[in-house]
Amino acid sequence: MTKIPAATAARLPALSTTVTPAEPGTVPAAHGILLAHGATGDIAGNYGALVPALAATGHTVVAPDYPGSGSTPRADGPLELDALADAVVAEAVAAGVETFTLIGFSLGTAVSVRAAARHPERVRGLVLTAGLAKPNHRENIWLDLWLRLLDHGDYAGFAQARALSGLSPEALNALPPAELAAVLDADPAGPPAGSAEQAALVKEVDTTGDLAGITVPTLVIATTLDQLIHPSHSRYLAEHITGAEYAEIATGHVPMVERPDEWKGMITKFLSERGL
Repeated sequence: MTKIPAATAARLPALSTTVTPAEPGTVPAAHGILLAHGATGDIAGNYGALVPALAATGHTVVAPDYPGSGSTPRADGPLELDALADAVVAEAVAAGVETFTLIGFSLGTAVSVRAAARHPERVRGLVLTAGLAKPNHRENIWLDLWLRLLDHGDYAGFAQARALSGLSPEALNALPPAELAAVLDADPAGPPAGSAEQAALVKEVDTTGDLAGITVPTLVIATTLDQLIHPSHSRYLAEHITGAEYAEIATGHVPMVERPDEWKGMITKFLSERGL
């Protein structure tokens, strides 16, 4: 059974962070890259294929896992957005990357926006994929279902819920039997240990008040077949961040799974064009 430890605020553990230097022989980019992954995910799953592409374009990539993901220990209480954003930024600074573009996915878009609001002297650009400023009833219903399944130790149900919410109908129906079985694996060790805290944080996210103050170059990527976070949330982000570029990709919630090369190309093109 997975329960959120009772506490009013969590003291965050040290984040497990991978730093990938720019590929030898490449022209160093003007700024580094800091990654912010999604809830119930981790760096390896969300960005494993993107990191080498970023390093190949001269970027040093700082990739911290949230509490309870990757090798980072679980927090001792509920997560708070401010603290998580500060902790992620601190990892980049500790790695010697003083300024950076933040690439956020799902929950990571809120972490990125809040980090830009709290640390404007360090954030030089934003890439926000499948994101939101504030959940609506639909997202909260999904999140409540996830939390209930985790609380009851129903890992088969949780795997099913993540498959239905994460993949587009077309991608899910196209999975070969072996891949479908892997997606629906009920192993309790499958979801990150901090999944409940991370999902609960999404329910509390509200960056609507931060958006007007964001002035750095921003790319917002909407996942148009998303069953978890409706693409209207991405349109809202683009409409409320000054000068934001808006793009669409025809995938469910996880473009890095359904159309990884297209997603990677959108990001690297933006970074190149904006000198980031």
